[in-house]
Amino acid sequence: MVLRGTNQEFGRPYNRRIVLETIRLHGPITRAAIAKRVGLTIQTVSNIIRELEEQGFLLARREEPRGRGSPASTLELDPEGGFAIGLHVTPRGIEAALINLAGEIIGRDEHALPHVDPDTAFREIETLVAGLSALRPEGRMLGVGMAMPGPFGVESMSFVGPTTLQGWKDVPVRDRLATATRLPAFIEVDLSAAAHGEHLYGLGNRFRDFYYLYFGVGLGGSMVHDGVALRGAWGNAGEIGHIPAIPGGDPCPCGNRGCLERYLSLEAYERRSGDIGEAAWLEEVAPILQSAVVTIENLFDPATIILGGLAPNNLLAKLIEAASPLPNSVAARGNRRAERLISSPAGQDAVLRGAAALAVSGVLSPRFGILFTQNEDRADRDPIMRDIGKARAA
Repeated sequence: MVLRGTNQEFGRPYNRRIVLETIRLHGPITRAAIAKRVGLTIQTVSNIIRELEEQGFLLARREEPRGRGSPASTLELDPEGGFAIGLHVTPRGIEAALINLAGEIIGRDEHALPHVDPDTAFREIETLVAGLSALRPEGRMLGVGMAMPGPFGVESMSFVGPTTLQGWKDVPVRDRLATATRLPAFIEVDLSAAAHGEHLYGLGNRFRDFYYLYFGVGLGGSMVHDGVALRGAWGNAGEIGHIPAIPGGDPCPCGNRGCLERYLSLEAYERRSGDIGEAAWLEEVAPILQSAVVTIENLFDPATIILGGLAPNNLLAKLIEAASPLPNSVAARGNRRAERLISSPAGQDAVLRGAAALAVSGVLSPRFGILFTQNEDRADRDPIMRDIGKARAA
């Protein structure tokens, strides 16, 4: 992912986020290396870094001299420089985690609430966020990110069926979340949040291109290229669970028949294995998973497919074993550096970390941050600039 700064006068908040994001992705890193990567002068980068150091976002380290002159100091994010809450709301309940800038989980909590209604959910979220925030009472809370099942904004598919949040149609989720938590609020489809968390903190950071296959209550997936998940025109790319895979198969709440997630998902596993047993279910779905993998590979040509989500790690391992050997596809090549289908050990952590990263990115990253115009009150609109102004006034 290429991040570039701007020399326009109103671009100062944008440049600050550019510098922060570059340090997050590539730190420890020197000022000169940052300037080269983002296309700004060393002086501009140094001015920004001085402000960020004053605010406690960064740690500066100087290596031991190895010859003449003093070595340049390197910069990295201070893990305790900020915190965010990651939330995951599913048809089974709510899980939450407090996460620092390094992606470390400081604390977590969960409430089992099958088919929770919105009013109950936001009351519980208020309690969860307050409890987790108390773990760092003096910490800088950047915001809260919430992952939830998609797709969004599709009349015949959103909030319909057992793998979605039924009864949440037309709920102003972002506004309700901001009101309940009194924090900047961000919303994401759970499969995209999980893919983002996998890229930032899991196996995905080893690959420039990978596909994240999300095995949750339903089934979804996301192609990640250069750290960015492909979103589609309306942000709903990845709903592969609703690809009709079995002609004339089981009816799906979306209106089609034989959709993938009717066979390959936690909801399907619990419903079907209860009748025929786990071993028989694995044998039944193995060719369906094989077909899904080959389709993904032929469409996207990823370096690997990472299977993760809410399913227990041992179940994911059994699924991969049952689907082996995989049929032929464009991925069947001799110079591979990774298996075609691998499981993620991150589990639910990927979703929570990805959701929290939405809030962190809302302040630190130009992809989510506010780009200001010359007529806007930048000090009021930019949280970082506002905090710097307060610190200087004190």
